[in-house]
Amino acid sequence: MRIALYAFDGITMFHLAAPMMVFGEIRRLGIADDWETRLWSDRAGAVRTEEGYSIGDVAGPGTADWADIVIVPSWPLALTPPSDTFARTLTGAHTRGALVAGLCLGAFAVADAGLLDGRAGVTHWQAMPQLAQRRPGIQVDSSVLYIDHGDVITSAGTASAIDACLHIVRKHLGSAVAARVARSLVVAPHREGGQAQYIERPLAQPATDTAISELMNWALTRLDQPLTVDKLARQARMSRRSFIRHFQQATGTTPARWILEQRLHEARALLETTDWSIDRIASACGFNSTITFRQNFTTAFATTPTTYRRQFTNTPEAPADC
Repeated sequence: MRIALYAFDGITMFHLAAPMMVFGEIRRLGIADDWETRLWSDRAGAVRTEEGYSIGDVAGPGTADWADIVIVPSWPLALTPPSDTFARTLTGAHTRGALVAGLCLGAFAVADAGLLDGRAGVTHWQAMPQLAQRRPGIQVDSSVLYIDHGDVITSAGTASAIDACLHIVRKHLGSAVAARVARSLVVAPHREGGQAQYIERPLAQPATDTAISELMNWALTRLDQPLTVDKLARQARMSRRSFIRHFQQATGTTPARWILEQRLHEARALLETTDWSIDRIASACGFNSTITFRQNFTTAFATTPTTYRRQFTNTPEAPADC
């Protein structure tokens, strides 16, 4: 997998390091030796970071033509529109089938290239009003970490870039590899794109955070069982209203959505690692019916369970999706 990572004068080290660390770990761990990341800029030469360091030997824009994935990891704080040449570089890569990703403020460059017109997009929460005003044809979503349209990805602020990059690894190499990379980097193995960018405020009592954490661990061992909000609240020894409030403050998402995400995550792992039928996986992950499972899976990942399985396994085919 060939990855072209855009760099510019004034970029922060973190915005370059996050993708390079995630994708570089694939080779360092010996998982695959055909993942290569190259830096490119508007012209070949050196790029000076915001911290004052010089990065030499940065390639020119032709690198984008080489890549399977083109990433704009940030953008100048002035949010100036990209040049026509830069926009054509992105649209050209997109037209020939490359995945284009705009991380953090890099979403502005992707949007200005027209790749988000009529679609949902996300950027750093502080810059969302500017993006909505500048590109009114985009549905700016403030409630997510990243959005994947299959051909274009945008992510929220700063650290969300790690989540988006792990998501890319997961798409191409599966959940087990993404989890291994995350463990090696000592980061959360999987935060769904639907999770909020930031938590409203810290919990007043540390014990409440512990209670929510313990509740989540309890629920993860019972995904095959009915897990209603009322049942979760009772397990946490809270009223329904108090539980929902504390859970959302602690996690940035609702209990129901978190349970659905965990069930889908477990289903994805079972699709990758077992030859279980779709019906069996749906039941094991706590879905009321196979139809409900298929609908939720397709909505979340823009592909059916059977098609997803074909991407990652050579196990015998499960019954085809209807």
